[in-house]
Amino acid sequence: MNIYDFTVKAQDGSEVSLSDYKGKVLLVVNTATGCGFTPQYDELQDIYEELQEKGLEILDFPCNQFGEQASGDDEEIHSFCTGRYGITFPQFSKVEVNGENAIPLFKWLTENTTFGGFGVSPMGIMLSGVVKKNDKDYKNNGNIKWNFTKFLIDRNGEIVTRFEPMNMKNLKSRIEECL
Repeated sequence: MNIYDFTVKAQDGSEVSLSDYKGKVLLVVNTATGCGFTPQYDELQDIYEELQEKGLEILDFPCNQFGEQASGDDEEIHSFCTGRYGITFPQFSKVEVNGENAIPLFKWLTENTTFGGFGVSPMGIMLSGVVKKNDKDYKNNGNIKWNFTKFLIDRNGEIVTRFEPMNMKNLKSRIEECL
């Protein structure tokens, strides 16, 4: 099984086969419009503009499961992201990424990756405390912990690595390695 086996909902509710992205390097991201990490849209858009012609696609999946930070419907979220951050990469319908209502794509992503830790920054320490309240075993499972968790997928549809929300440091170089 790889990412091309999944179908997801586009913003307009239509079905999109991820096999449409066959041969591309993909960055799958669960996002939110009211999160402290929302400004990452700027950096993601910059990466997209630079690397799209080389075969990168960023797939944006808004999610309201973490602090209810993706309020609004799909159209409102898209309008915010295009207006405020100028995103041009594909944005899909709002999803759940954990639990029994998680879409199959994110079940596969979380079952086949491990949590990489939040690090020792003030934000990382704060997030660890917040997440631990809801999931005592959070360090030992692949569940998504917060908004802006990123999954890098190679041209063969296989997972390369997972980036936790605050980790943007090596993102571009890892994408370039896959291109």
